[in-house]
Amino acid sequence: MKKILEVTGLKEQQVAPVVKGLSGLLADLQVYYSNLRGFHWNIRGAEFFVLHEQYEKMYDDLAGKIDEVAERILQLGGKPENRFSEYLKVAEVKEEHELVCAASTLKNVTDTLQIIMAKERAIAEVAGEAGDEVTVDLMIGFLSGQEKLVWMLSAYATK
Repeated sequence: MKKILEVTGLKEQQVAPVVKGLSGLLADLQVYYSNLRGFHWNIRGAEFFVLHEQYEKMYDDLAGKIDEVAERILQLGGKPENRFSEYLKVAEVKEEHELVCAASTLKNVTDTLQIIMAKERAIAEVAGEAGDEVTVDLMIGFLSGQEKLVWMLSAYATK
């Protein structure tokens, strides 16, 4: 059987930076996922019911995105990391465990999305240069939903 890249026509040297970017993104998404679970479990205050449900929707959605990123790494000939200890070494997103109020969790989410969206834009650019339209499309799809989420969270947080 032929290698995946032989069939797709992509070149290993050209997609290597894409795989590297996706691997870093995977680490950030995994830490973000864990943080969202913690926010869901530990949120307190008047916004509990709204944010408890919202954070659950967000981490459910994120689980699918994590899988898509890991599978894309495989499709490009890479091997996705699965050890959380390794994610923590390379992730720009940091673990959170003390945030329980709406304002602090919402700030963390928007700060995290800023990091993730910047990485996705960079990956889309590198993927475009490599002729990897599928990864470009994946990143654009992620960005579209995230930009809408940032708008909605900002509207919610505005007093």
